[in-house]
Amino acid sequence: MCRAAIRPISRRLTAWAKRRYLIVEIELRNFIMTSILPPPSRIYLLRHAEAQRAVPGQKDFDRPLNDNGYAAAEIVADEAAEKDYRPDLIISSTALRCCQTAEAMRRVVSPSTEFRFVDAIYNGTLDIYLALIASQTDRQSVMLVAHNPIIEQTLAALIGDAALGRVLPHGFPTAGLAVVDATASGWSLTDFITE
Repeated sequence: MCRAAIRPISRRLTAWAKRRYLIVEIELRNFIMTSILPPPSRIYLLRHAEAQRAVPGQKDFDRPLNDNGYAAAEIVADEAAEKDYRPDLIISSTALRCCQTAEAMRRVVSPSTEFRFVDAIYNGTLDIYLALIASQTDRQSVMLVAHNPIIEQTLAALIGDAALGRVLPHGFPTAGLAVVDATASGWSLTDFITE
C-alpha cells in the first residue's frame, strides 16, 4: 500500500489510532517485502534516463530522452554488461523515454532476453509494479524500466525505507539501476549503478 494514500487518513485519527495505523502500515510493507518470492531471484529496477522538457502541445508520454539522457542510458547499459547484469526479461513502460532507455539495454543483453512494453506502467501504482514483478515466476531475473516516484517506492517496498534512505538519500536518479537479490530474509540491494 502506498504511503501517500495512508497519510491523509492518519491525520484524522486519535494518537492511539495513529500508532495502531502506523503499525498496520509497517506490517503491510513487511508483507509486500516478503510476498514476492523467487523466482525471479533477481530484480533490476531501472528509472528512465533524463528526458527533454515538453514542448508546447507535446504530451508528457511522448517526451524523448535528451542528449544527456541518451549518454547516461548507454553508460549504465555498458556498466551493467561489464558486471554481467543480463535480465531474462525486460518490462518497460510504453512512454517514449522508457522505450529509449530500454533500447540502450537491448544492445548489451543476451539475444534471448525478451522485451515487453506495458501501457499500465506509465501511470501505474506500486501495486501494479509489484504485481508485474511477482507474476514473472518463469524467469530468474526481470528488469522493470519505469518512472519515479513509483520505481523508488518499489525499491522501498522490497528493501525497506531505512535501507533506501541509506543508499539513496537524495532519491532515485534518472538512469539509476538498482540490482535487488532474494536472500533468506527477504530482498537485499546488491548494487546500484548510475552514470
